[in-house]
Amino acid sequence: MKTSDNVTGKQFTWITGIASLMVMLVLLLGPPLANAQSLTIYSGRSKALVEPLIKKFEAEHGIRMNVRYGGSTQLAVALLEEGRRTPADVFWAQDAGALGAVHRNGMLEPLPEDLLSLLPGQLHNSEGTWIATSGRARVMAYSTARVDTAMLPESIFGLSDTRWRGRVGWAPSNGSFQSLLTSMRLVEGDETVFQWLRDMRANNAQSYINNSALLQAVAAGEIDIALTNHYYLFRFRETNPDFPVEQTWFAPGDAGNLVNVAGIGMLRTARNPEAALAFMKFLLEQENQQWVTNEVYEYPVVEDISTRTVDTPLRDIQEMSPDLDLDDLSDLNRTLDLLRRAGLL
Repeated sequence: MKTSDNVTGKQFTWITGIASLMVMLVLLLGPPLANAQSLTIYSGRSKALVEPLIKKFEAEHGIRMNVRYGGSTQLAVALLEEGRRTPADVFWAQDAGALGAVHRNGMLEPLPEDLLSLLPGQLHNSEGTWIATSGRARVMAYSTARVDTAMLPESIFGLSDTRWRGRVGWAPSNGSFQSLLTSMRLVEGDETVFQWLRDMRANNAQSYINNSALLQAVAAGEIDIALTNHYYLFRFRETNPDFPVEQTWFAPGDAGNLVNVAGIGMLRTARNPEAALAFMKFLLEQENQQWVTNEVYEYPVVEDISTRTVDTPLRDIQEMSPDLDLDDLSDLNRTLDLLRRAGLL
């Protein structure tokens, strides 16, 4: 065989042999990474919180993760608009209300019993289309320097008393507060909650953009009480153990004690259901639940997780919460309407 001036016959034979070997390796090992198995997540959980877990799953399972981050309500609306055309395999939401909205539109696939059985019944919806991945409680945070705990109200509705004029902070535009308000509507009725909103506004309740801002305002003396999620205080204490704020619940069963969950469901149109179920099981593994508890300060949803800050198990905290179906928190439009009518949005 004739070869070029720069390649001998032996070199040519060696090169073609290597090329043949590479072709055989490709056939044996499968397609390159560009065509590797992938999973698309719509995540209402913020990137800063959950990216480490997603990267860990990607590394352990060799599945490429495509993540679209956004607000849980925003992503639920996107899923409803996309319908069967959605590229999402799973929807990981910050709260049960957003999951409930997608579920009620028939977009979530019923999950297998071996996955549902990993959790108590109250930590997945009744039709088994989504599971909780962590829990959080709404609490009343207060200044340790300026508030007499004996005077704290037993109900959230007591915060409209003139005793607390100008001393209470809330975040009407925040999704967690809106879920709380939805639960209050379900327990007490729209008109009762609408009147409470008006009374709070008349009592000069102070509005803030989010939960972190609320706690900073309590510590700075701008307000004395804030309606917030339980884990924000633990985050502040991580950098400042003497942070001058404490928190508590209202009386058991009060409408202000919502225990909500972050949760995840698989779309009926999922292109990779096996990977979706693997990711959901991964989130419930002891090691990963421990990470969520230690790093995010949310409540674990499986048993036997040690905690540094949250001593009361989630099952006991749930007894403080009003009795309602978390899927019903999807009824957000009426809540937003009440906020607009009260002049808070």
